[in-house]
Formats: sequence, C-alpha cells, structure tokens
Amino acid sequence: MKISVTFRNTEGEDWYKQYVEERLQKLKKYLDQPMEAHVVLSVEKFRNVTEINLLDNGLTVNAKEEAKEMQLSIDNAVEKIERQLKKHREKIRVHKTGAAKGSDLTENASDEADDMADGKIVETRRTVLKPMSPEDAILELEATKYRFLLFRDSSTERVCVIYRRDDGLYGLIETNS
Repeated sequence: MKISVTFRNTEGEDWYKQYVEERLQKLKKYLDQPMEAHVVLSVEKFRNVTEINLLDNGLTVNAKEEAKEMQLSIDNAVEKIERQLKKHREKIRVHKTGAAKGSDLTENASDEADDMADGKIVETRRTVLKPMSPEDAILELEATKYRFLLFRDSSTERVCVIYRRDDGLYGLIETNS
C-alpha cells in the first residue's frame, strides 16, 4: 500500500503519519490489490480536517471529515472509507452471484439448477398475477432485464408465462386451467 500524507497549515509530525498508516492498514481486507492513498491533514482555525482519497484498480473512494482533534477526524474519515468499501464489495458480491434481482416475478436460473440438483427449495416467492394481454407482457418484459414474466391473460383469464429466447424472440406458455 502506498500512502502519501500531506500537511496543510500545520507542521508534519511523524506520529500523525504513523497513526494514518496504522488506521489505513485495516482497509486492506476490503481490497485485493495494492492501493494508493492520498491523505491531506489540515488545520483551519479550530477545526482539524482530514481528506482521504483512495485509489484501487479503477475504484476511487473519497472522504472528508472535520473534528476538534486530528485523531478523531482521521478515525471518522477512515470509518467513512470503510463503509464505502463495504458497500462497494457487497454490490460486487451481489452482482456476481445474482442473489438480489429485485423482482417478485423472476427467479435466478442458477438457483433453479441448484434446487433441482439438491432437491431442496431455497427460495419461495409469492406474486399477484397482473391481468394483461401478451403484447403488453412483451412490452413490460422489454422494459426489464428479466428473462420471463408470469401474468394472467386478460382475454382468457389463463395463467401465462412469456419468456425471452436466446435468439431475441419471445415464447409464450399458456396453462389449460
């Protein structure tokens, strides 16, 4: 980890640098590769300001905190960076696993494969079927990123599934009930 500490309106003391380095070491667990951190410690009247700019493989995280004591402002800025890194890491984890798709109408295909292999139901979703025509269902499916849509056909009152095929066209499954 490369850390550069800059002092503004104050004299640079070694223990500040050591304290900043010590606090930033705990951020290593959220990042895979070596990172670069630019820390600016400044004093403005009675306020101690800490600015941290963290660069890691295209990711830039910034934090700025003010406090009456320099150590407190450093701690608060590092905590803010840590929260941002946790949030970013969670987004990446969710994106890679596809765990949170956000719709009550879809289910992840890999989850279905796991369910069939294990014979266990991992997730159950209940939904209210919207009455619509197949054309309206296609329009709604195009507006989302999902592969299928469950709906009630407004003309026949049957439960239907419209799905996006690999060739870009759509398929319709109708029930007999």
